[in-house]
Amino acid sequence: MKPKVYVIVLNWNGGNDTVGCLSSLQRLSYENCSVLVIDNGSTDDSPTHIREAFPEVELLETGENLGFAGGCNVGIRRALAQRADFIWLLNNDTTVHPDALKAMVEKAGTDPRIGIVGSAIYNMQEPERLQCWGGGYINFLLGRPRHFLKPVDDGKLQFITGASLMISRGAVEAVGELDESFFMYWEDADYCFRLRRAGWLIVVAGQSKIWHKAPTAVGRGSVSSYQYFNASAARFFQKHASVPVFSFWSGFVVRLVKRLLVGDWEKTRAVWAGMKQKGAAH
Repeated sequence: MKPKVYVIVLNWNGGNDTVGCLSSLQRLSYENCSVLVIDNGSTDDSPTHIREAFPEVELLETGENLGFAGGCNVGIRRALAQRADFIWLLNNDTTVHPDALKAMVEKAGTDPRIGIVGSAIYNMQEPERLQCWGGGYINFLLGRPRHFLKPVDDGKLQFITGASLMISRGAVEAVGELDESFFMYWEDADYCFRLRRAGWLIVVAGQSKIWHKAPTAVGRGSVSSYQYFNASAARFFQKHASVPVFSFWSGFVVRLVKRLLVGDWEKTRAVWAGMKQKGAAH
């Protein structure tokens, strides 16, 4: 029997994207998998739309927006209760190649120390352009994450992006769930750093191809995204940087100056608010 996989798709006011994602998941060549949609407190008709399009797909409603980590954890707990061997966290604004999951499971089977497998992520608007080789690394000097834009050895990976991240049951049981103090952004990097510190490996299955839209949860470059990003960045560096204050402030200053130079005062205030939000939380 092949390992059992639960595919977790988080939805927040993105019914059309989620339906497109579910349509592509129907064509997966890997059969021993179940799909679970977590509706994270949508304020539109997303749940109804999704149920009408895919009545056979299990959909759980949280009743409120728990953030990315919180919503995913609802799915992770459900998957573990159903005795899943792997849990694939997949953004709702993606479509997948039919062999995407098969490739990930095969890669995971090459070494029992593998805790997370990522995908080769391509740009949905430019299907041949690689958006991200699974994940990337953290520049602690500049206080920012960087994606790998071409294939690299697995040993160079410091994190796998949450757009497509398959976790083994053993890894979850060893280090726990996602840290819900990250409402949005940086939770995937935090989780990978925790796993790697515990001795697990993170890898990319190059034949696992997915196509990803621009971020839609709060909108690319939205005011909210700047606030969340900076609050989560502070939390991440506090947990993982050797000199947290330096890493956070260097990244914060760069982001603040970029907004000031283009005269975007609203987003400048959002960057500052994210910094203050994090400071107020401690």
